This record gives sequence, C-alpha cells and structure tokens, in this order.
Amino acid sequence: MSSTAESDWVSRFADEVIAEAERRAPGKPIVCASGLSPSGPIHLGNLREVMTPHLVADEIRRRGRECVHIISWDDFDRFRKVPAGIDESWSEHIGKPLTSVPAPPGSDFPNWAEHFKAAMITALGELGVVFHGISQTEQYTSGVYREQILLAMRERHRIDAILGQYRTKAKPAAVTADSSAEEAAAAEGSGAASEDDGGSGSQYFPYKPYCSGCGRDTTTVTAYDDETTELTYTCAFGHGDTVKLSEFNHGKLVWKVDWPMRWAFEGVVFEPSGVDHTSPGSSYVVGQQIVREIFGAEPPIGPMYAFVGITGMAKMSSSKGGVPTPGDALRIMEAPLLRWLYARRRPNQSFKVAFDQEIQRLYDEWDALGTKVQAGTAPGGDATAYDRARRTAEAELPVTPRPLPYRMLASVADITTGDEAQMLRILHDLDPERPVDDLGEVRPRLDCAMRWVAEQMPADARTRVADEPDAELLAGLADDERLALRHLVEGLDEHWSLAGLTTLVYGVPKMVLGLPMDVAPTAELKAVQRKFFILLYRLLTGRETGPRLPTLLLAIGVDRVRRLVTPAA
Repeated sequence: MSSTAESDWVSRFADEVIAEAERRAPGKPIVCASGLSPSGPIHLGNLREVMTPHLVADEIRRRGRECVHIISWDDFDRFRKVPAGIDESWSEHIGKPLTSVPAPPGSDFPNWAEHFKAAMITALGELGVVFHGISQTEQYTSGVYREQILLAMRERHRIDAILGQYRTKAKPAAVTADSSAEEAAAAEGSGAASEDDGGSGSQYFPYKPYCSGCGRDTTTVTAYDDETTELTYTCAFGHGDTVKLSEFNHGKLVWKVDWPMRWAFEGVVFEPSGVDHTSPGSSYVVGQQIVREIFGAEPPIGPMYAFVGITGMAKMSSSKGGVPTPGDALRIMEAPLLRWLYARRRPNQSFKVAFDQEIQRLYDEWDALGTKVQAGTAPGGDATAYDRARRTAEAELPVTPRPLPYRMLASVADITTGDEAQMLRILHDLDPERPVDDLGEVRPRLDCAMRWVAEQMPADARTRVADEPDAELLAGLADDERLALRHLVEGLDEHWSLAGLTTLVYGVPKMVLGLPMDVAPTAELKAVQRKFFILLYRLLTGRETGPRLPTLLLAIGVDRVRRLVTPAA
C-alpha cells in the first residue's frame, strides 16, 4: 500500500467516529471498546481486537479530543474446558466463572482470569496501549447492571422474538479438520463470543444464574415473576433455589443480550468485531437489533477484522502449541515493529506475524521504511503508519539507539552462542569509523535477536564453527581455489570491517579471473563467486550455507579464519 488514501485507514475511521459521536452526544467523551476473555492465553489474533480501536482512539486523542478506550474483561464468563497441559482435576471447575477457578499450577495470581489478564496487561503496557479496564465480574457482582438485567427479563418475550428471526439462519463457519492449527486456536480463544442466546427449554429467559450450591452455570430458570423479581432455577447437579433478581448478583445475561446491553450502558461508539461475529444470526448482527429495540441505544460502528496468522512458531512456545501471545512476539521483536504490523494493514486484511526467519526480512522492510521516513521519501500513508507504530498521543515508545540489521545481530548471537564479550568484539569491528563500544547501543534489538536464536531458530540452522582445519578438503584444493584463499588471507587485515570484508569476499573471485574490482557481474563471475562462497562455508562451518560471510568472518576472528582456510605448507 503506497497511497495515503488507501493505507491510512486509522484517520478515516477517526473521522467517522468523531462525526458519529457528535451526532449522538455532542461534546461528550468518545468511547471505543474491545472485549477480551481471559479463558486462556490471549493470543495475537485477539490483539487485533485491541489494536484496531486503540489506533483509532489514539488518533482521536492526537486531535485533542477526549476519548477513552475500554477493554472489557469477560472474566465472568464460564470456564469451558481444561486446556492442554493443565491437570484434569481442573475439570471440576467447568461451568464456574473464570474468576472462581483456581489459577494454573504455580501461578502467583488469585484465580484463572487474573493469571491470563496479567500477561496481556504487561504486553499492552509495552505496546503503549492506554485503556480503561472493566472487569465484568466486578460489574455483575456489585449490581451495576441490575436495572439492565431487570429490563431484559421484563422484555424477554420481545428478545426471544428478535432472536427467533435468526435461529434458522446460517451459523458462522465452524472450524473443521482442514482448518489450520492457528485458525482452530483462534476460534477457540476468540473471546466471550459464546453464541448462547438463552433459548433452551420451553420458556425463554435471557439471564443465567450461577448456582448458589455448586457455583456452576449448569442452571435452568423455571419461573420468574416480574413484580417481585423472584426467579426460580434448578441445577444439573441437583441444586435449586429461588432468589430475588433485585438483590441477587451471581449470574449474567446470556452473551447475545449481554453484549448489546454493554454497548448501551457504556455508550460505545466504535468497536470492531471478528469474522465469527458478523454472519447472519451471530451476536454482533443480532445485537444491533437488540440494542435498538430493547435498550434504546445505537450499536457501535466498526469494521470486521480479519485473521492474524503465524509463521514458524516453535513448539516450545509458552502457549503450549496454540497461537502465540503478544508477550511471545515481544520476546523476539521490538514493540514498534509489532504495532506496525497492525497499523499498516486495514482491519479486513489478514496478515502474518513471523516467528521464523521471515522476521529478518520484516525487520529489513521496517528499517528501509525508517530510512525513507527520515529522508522524507516515504509515501504518506506508509510514513503515517510508521509514526503510529513509534509513538502514541501520550508518549514515544522506546527504540534501539543504534538499530543494526536484525539478521546481523541474529547471526552474531548465533555464532557466539550469546557470549557478550565476543558479540561486543564483533560489533565493535563492524564499522571502524563508528565502532560499537557498548552493547547498550544495540539494545533492546540485540536482546530480541538473541531470544529469537535461542527460542525460535531451528536447530539445524544454527552455526557451528569448525574447531580444526579440514585437512582433507584443504589438501584436495584445485589451483584456482588455493589462489582464491591466498587472496582472502592476504586481504583480511586491510579489509577487517563489515564493508571491507564484503568488498573482499566478492572481490576475490574477480582477482582469480584477472578482472578489475569494479567490473559488472556476469554469469561466469557469479558462478565463480558461488563456488568460492561454498568453499568458505565448508572450511569454516562444514556446511555449504550459513550466515552472511562478512559477518561470519568478523565473528570467527582474523587469526582463526587464517588457521581454518590456510592449506598446510
């Protein structure tokens, strides 16, 4: 995307949101919203639910308008299933509110919901996302929604009629055996979007109590009196009770009524929704009618957002095989880069977050854009997305003072196995005119690259430098190969920098062919260069490929390079 008109989707939505807010409630703070369910690790797909309204709210605040971004924590949702890796004894808590389920083993948090919320809150802080969090457990159990619940119960027949218009329509597409692992995990963790509408049994009730006896939502409402607000329910585990909804605070509206109720209660103007919410009969479509006809408010405007994919996530992920979390991504990439992935694509465009070697190309693209922005040559929309990635209305995000190429830092970390003294030696020698004197100059990018090498780089891609010269290979060298290695060794001291070694390794084949150093590459020259590079890799690492040769040579050190590539006399 190169034009401002196409790529700056954030400004266009901000324009629409401001106009809509002025139409609804002139002069009042504008409310944008997200909803997240802490039923497990909150993944990078869920992050789009946050980043889309964050970027719009941030643009509104940049314009000097008061705007709040609500994140509604759906922590009063039911615990649906025990995830992989957790003791099956947790199955006794299925049906309880997430805040009533013990945290996973070893956690320092008081319950399941707080455990998974904490990781997301930490990541959002690193990403510069300013928000107002609302716990639905606190809202429901404190009675904040009492009047809305009583209204919904009084209007249950009208709600049932609205829902009845959609119950025979097509359901959202299900995850199938052909779905990718990421799609399956994303569907499983797509937030509070249980599509339950409360329509079980012969009577319809939009409210579901948690049982006073066992704490689960395995309840069926059997009677309700509008005047006294007395509600009677039975529980699948043999319990039952009669309570007054004017006093009872341990239950919640079913999702298809709960969501539109909150739109009205919070005055939400902008909230995006995932593809699973936008098909006929889904909660977002039905909610638009319910919020107007039952709660007397307008539904939010907002786009459907598309799937976020993953490339190359190692199985050692803390997400235990599921879609990785923002925290996983922030271990291997700086926050501005992760923000940029969400800012540069329109919400309805899917994209992938790279955990494999594609991250190196992504960083190259990011750095090239930064160079263009500084030079004033970046297209308007691209420059705007870059700015949104690096700062918010409140602050600039931390950046690496000297952003050396990520692929170079990863190579250095790989070759040195993370030895800081060796890394500093190599980075110091990269550019004699601007030596790196302290690793702090290249952090946090260096730390991200080191973690990528340690946690995501495939074992068979790691570089192991030879301990001893390959005597057999050196003894069998052809004359042109011996000449090439002699030219290399003789030029090491003079060319000992990244730029110098780049010139040297590409120039040696030209010397062998008797060509001037500034000759344009030909097919013959490229073939000789490839043959020379393979020879060097074999002598230095025992393989035919590896990190870029200039970086590899710097990492190995001049004395060791000489020893490994010099034939015996």
